[in-house]
Amino acid sequence: MYEEYLRALLSPLGVYRLDRDSLSGAELYALGKGLDALAERLDAVERESLTATAEDEGLRRREALFLRRPAAAMLKERRAAIEALLRIDGDSLTPEAINRAISGCGIRARALEAGTNRILVEFPDTAGVPAEFEQIEKIIMDILPCHLEVEFRLRYLTWEVCHQAGYTWGFVEEQGYNWRSFQLAVPPEGEIQP
Repeated sequence: MYEEYLRALLSPLGVYRLDRDSLSGAELYALGKGLDALAERLDAVERESLTATAEDEGLRRREALFLRRPAAAMLKERRAAIEALLRIDGDSLTPEAINRAISGCGIRARALEAGTNRILVEFPDTAGVPAEFEQIEKIIMDILPCHLEVEFRLRYLTWEVCHQAGYTWGFVEEQGYNWRSFQLAVPPEGEIQP
């Protein structure tokens, strides 16, 4: 890539022999390869330096800043968890700020006030016990103020939820659920009231 650029730059001068068999051509080839390698490394450094585009080293280095690594497996979830943890500050005690902050555990979580000094934490997009629940619980407990009593509410598909979502036995059979997969199914967002 850079070799071609250098050839195009020097060609109009007409002073150099630019074929690869010549000394000048070999020098351009070597310089081009070196610049290509440098450009590739710089692209990787730029990508990894931003949380929104980091894929590997940049995410690992950011995760190392925290006491516990978020329990997110997918790239998008890891980025979102890191961004949530980086946004925590001294003003993060409003319900909205707490909900943003606890998403730093690696999955979508929601805190609901349940009276004075009591919070219910639920995972709207996860049925049953989330993977790496111990890690998730520790991260959330590290984030929430210590004076609050925290209760984790895990979601399972109940008959009431099925009724609210309008599920029928025909629908269940159509979807090919077995009992275990049906119990852990997550109905579409907004169809169920918390």
